[in-house]
Amino acid sequence: MADEAVCVGPAPTNKSYLNMDAIMDAIRSTGAQAVHPGYGFLSENKEFARRLAAEGVMFIGPDTHAIQAMGDKIESKLIAKAAKVNTIPGFDGVVKTVEEAVKIAQDIGYPVMIKASAGGGGKGMRIAWNEEETREGFRFSSQEAASSFGDDRLLIEKFIDNPRHIEIQ
Repeated sequence: MADEAVCVGPAPTNKSYLNMDAIMDAIRSTGAQAVHPGYGFLSENKEFARRLAAEGVMFIGPDTHAIQAMGDKIESKLIAKAAKVNTIPGFDGVVKTVEEAVKIAQDIGYPVMIKASAGGGGKGMRIAWNEEETREGFRFSSQEAASSFGDDRLLIEKFIDNPRHIEIQ
């Protein structure tokens, strides 16, 4: 039902939907009073929420504390563990190199899930059943995470096939 569209940049997401300056310009030029950032991209970016607040624009989404705590998978796992909540076994730090990824995956035991820490919606996520897939998954997940979220940090956890869980946003 939108009656106006504003181009925020070319197709690569880092030049459009992740470009806070371009989005802030669109907000100013249209006189928008509130922003719903959709799903992914800047929807869980605390800096974007802060910039909107500084301009007096309502951010339709979680507050910056919740974004910080839950928008980063590594941090949210550490918070959950501190609260004694069951979490999926894995490595709860940043996986920095492909060699480290292979070692961690072998220690956890295959299959593993390689995940973008800042990710969502399945982006930056790969299942690896062996060392070759871990190497490939590390490369593709970090590239996709950087282009989709502007953050290439990864974590690795045990892949649970056919899980039963409740997920709350």
